[in-house]
Amino acid sequence: MKKIIYSLIAFGFIFTSCDPLEDINKELEVYNTIDSEIGNLEYTFTADDYTDFFEFDFPNFSSVDDAKALIPNYLTETYPMWGVTYNSDIEIEQASSALITFDWYNKIPTYEAEVRILTPEEQNAITGDTYGNFSRSYHIFDFLEAEFPAAAEGDFVALTYEYYSGSTTDLTDSFLFENGEWTRFAGFTPAEYTAMGEDFPNFSSHDEAALKIAVTLPERFKFETKEAGDIAVASYELSKVTGENPDGSSIRKTFTYTSNFIFDGSKWSKYDNVASETIQFAHDGNTWVPDNTIKYTLTGADYALVGNGQYSNFDVRDGKDDASEEARLAKMITILSANFPTVEEGQKYSVTYNVYSGANEVWIMNIIFEGGVYVLQ
Repeated sequence: MKKIIYSLIAFGFIFTSCDPLEDINKELEVYNTIDSEIGNLEYTFTADDYTDFFEFDFPNFSSVDDAKALIPNYLTETYPMWGVTYNSDIEIEQASSALITFDWYNKIPTYEAEVRILTPEEQNAITGDTYGNFSRSYHIFDFLEAEFPAAAEGDFVALTYEYYSGSTTDLTDSFLFENGEWTRFAGFTPAEYTAMGEDFPNFSSHDEAALKIAVTLPERFKFETKEAGDIAVASYELSKVTGENPDGSSIRKTFTYTSNFIFDGSKWSKYDNVASETIQFAHDGNTWVPDNTIKYTLTGADYALVGNGQYSNFDVRDGKDDASEEARLAKMITILSANFPTVEEGQKYSVTYNVYSGANEVWIMNIIFEGGVYVLQ
């Protein structure tokens, strides 16, 4: 049917227009701006989506960019009737949206190194004392800088040293050199290993470490606020057989390993190098595109904030304070600034609000933060 109408339009303008191509384009523009259904979706991909629809071998995307490129195909095929609606100026008035949560491969490296035990003399050389221990948090970093003056990106060392803080304890921490400085991964103390049921300050296997560390992390972070998706690096020790003595006895050495754990909002578990991401997509009239639009409906408090609390609407009748779009935009900026104090360049908002035009209506204002200011989109 669309092809037939197209032919009729073209035929008519061959005989009646002085500039047929220009007029045909105008007619086609109007013809193609047909309102579609508006849908709003919140969805999390399942394992079947990855294997059946995308035909992946693994239940995740290879990257966030990969997801952005492929998810529009899923939305187009699954919701073919969804699109946008247009106003009288042939501008998009409403657009379908989809808030999609997906998994993607996000490998975070882990490290291992044989533990080096610092001697009292090595520690005294840093502190200038004769106690054979460190007593300030920066002492261990002073040692690292003195011992490894030519450290390279990615160097990883594990050190056991005595630390005095009211009493002396043995600490085994690991350190990674990155971005020109040493980062400390705090290991577990002998007391913490004992609390986890260990007879020695180490675990017997990686599986045991993963199980017990996940249970222990809430205690370690009890004074820190953690959110779903946060990842923590745990440093722990294993005793391994590395050879055999002449008498047949085993040679054992202690090694430090790092492992990554992820918080789901209530508990910790070992991170499997797959991260979750949530991205909003919007229909642009032709296809689905990644979109950062925040859809927001004004509340009673918002109206009160800008002096419209009596009726919780904007009076847009001629001669009223909110009749002009500029006046309403100024109030919207006040409201958005109060509700979203931190805003990034390019952030979009689709604000739904009540108006009185002689009748009660609901309007939408689309705004973007661009060039450091809010402007109509």
